[in-house]
Amino acid sequence: MKFDRRAFLRLGGAACLPLLVPGVRTWAIDEETAATAALGDRVLILVELQGGNDGLNTVIPFRDERYKKLRPKIAVADSHVMDLGNHLGMNDAMANLGESWEAGDACWILGLGYPQPNRSHFRSIEIWETGSDSDENLTDGWLGRLIGSAAGDPQRAADGIVLGGGDSGPLHGDSTRVIHLNDPIQFTRQARAVPDIAHGKDARKALEHLLEMQADIKRSARVIEEKRAKAPDLGVQFPQSKFGKRCEIAASLVTSGVPCPLIKLSHGGFDTHTDQLRRHPQLLTELATGLAALRTALIASGDWDRVLISTYSEFGRRASENGSEGTDHGTAAPHLLLGGRVKGGLAGAQPDLGTLEKNDLVFTTDYRQLYATIEQQWFQLPANPLISRGARPLPVLREKPL
Repeated sequence: MKFDRRAFLRLGGAACLPLLVPGVRTWAIDEETAATAALGDRVLILVELQGGNDGLNTVIPFRDERYKKLRPKIAVADSHVMDLGNHLGMNDAMANLGESWEAGDACWILGLGYPQPNRSHFRSIEIWETGSDSDENLTDGWLGRLIGSAAGDPQRAADGIVLGGGDSGPLHGDSTRVIHLNDPIQFTRQARAVPDIAHGKDARKALEHLLEMQADIKRSARVIEEKRAKAPDLGVQFPQSKFGKRCEIAASLVTSGVPCPLIKLSHGGFDTHTDQLRRHPQLLTELATGLAALRTALIASGDWDRVLISTYSEFGRRASENGSEGTDHGTAAPHLLLGGRVKGGLAGAQPDLGTLEKNDLVFTTDYRQLYATIEQQWFQLPANPLISRGARPLPVLREKPL
């Protein structure tokens, strides 16, 4: 029985339960396999900026006069730029991350993109999430392949947890176990409410699969509930925005020790075709305040060194503004890494505003270099050619924390 990445399951009249998708892997793993389990206790938190974040108004080449000529109405004023060095600055809407930048555990990777860029939301996010070339179609996510190449761990609550909207995306795979949830408490209540289904001798494979999935959901819910019941009270105030609440749930999962190596959050609204000068700073502020609170919580709990946070988005925006004081779909953009083992600063090269292609920035860093970094340096796995495509890891992580 096959389920696609958007599938949800209804059992016994219960509310729509987050599904462990798309396949179920048995918990019965022999001792030898468990002893060689990979990934350790490290956690990757992916933050999807849905809609295509405008990189030029996030990490700003504010000393380049061409920037202001391309954007006479929506260029960020110098008074709202935090100098990062190298003639670049960060939009001060993200001022809450200033402490992380000063502490040296925040890194902006510049010019991330890929050859022959696609400007469709659906196709470009598919490229990013599958780790594919622009002219090929892969069905599984790059993290699904990463998990599939690593030894299993019978103690995991799941391979991945998706908080908020969106599908499994990069976590999707035939053998990955992914939970979708908005509220861990509601999730455990729903899991307990699912009635047991009698398993007769004549059950078909589809029913057997359903039964395994039901048992897996209940077990995952029990693990999450038991761990979160012992979570420390860190006294951190999280923003009340949707994204802030997702960061708070992510913090509770990590600090309580819920065994899960991959967590995906989403933050929507970045498709800023109009009124960008007002809308974009609000989005960046929500992003920065949520991540800053998450960082504070993880430092307080002693988990900061075992967590890596990475943003991604389907594309950046056009170099020049449009006629509606916004920006249209573009190509390359910077993305942010945070964590106790991150080498703070800037990595890669800023795209040249004097060398545009079809009014778009030319990427300088293949996005699969970021994936190779996560695979080989963060999770310390051997290079998988279907993930890195020969791309070299970036020098953005420390062997030891600060």
